[in-house]
Amino acid sequence: MDHQLNAPTIDVKAFAKAQTFLSGHTPLAQFERISQDCVGEVTGDVVWSIQGSTQTSASGSDAAWLHLEATAHVPLTCQRCLGSVSLALRLNQDFRFVADEATALAQDEESQEDVLVLSRDFDVLALVEDELLMALPIVPMHEACTHERALTSEDEGDDFSDEKPHPFAALASLKIKKA
Repeated sequence: MDHQLNAPTIDVKAFAKAQTFLSGHTPLAQFERISQDCVGEVTGDVVWSIQGSTQTSASGSDAAWLHLEATAHVPLTCQRCLGSVSLALRLNQDFRFVADEATALAQDEESQEDVLVLSRDFDVLALVEDELLMALPIVPMHEACTHERALTSEDEGDDFSDEKPHPFAALASLKIKKA
């Protein structure tokens, strides 16, 4: 998470031990990577909160945890009609922190929660952005498209209206008449 967003940074272990709560409203436009996927004007806020806690791990030591909640409305391009669709994203995710990257990689596969590495300067908004990006649908669409896609110059040759002659109508003129 090397992406900087004028974000609050926290010492994860101290934050969790003190059971601290942190929340905020951050303009969606501040999240550069999400904004690249957006269509039109990027407005609105990402409303987020994190809660720190500790839980005793299987080894008997205290593990630092963060609980993240976030909501945002992200304007994307509907892949069905190519119009704009504002999708509501909601995050509700737990993160457990471990001492090093090797431990995180080994435990992440078998854990229901995400496993991250402890940090003294953990970027909260980078985590929010990462999770929002993963929550974006692969193919954004309206539940039911209400407007038709505008005809572009590329589509002019694809007009299938009834005004076009039937493709085999020209063959009728080639028919040999028997006498």
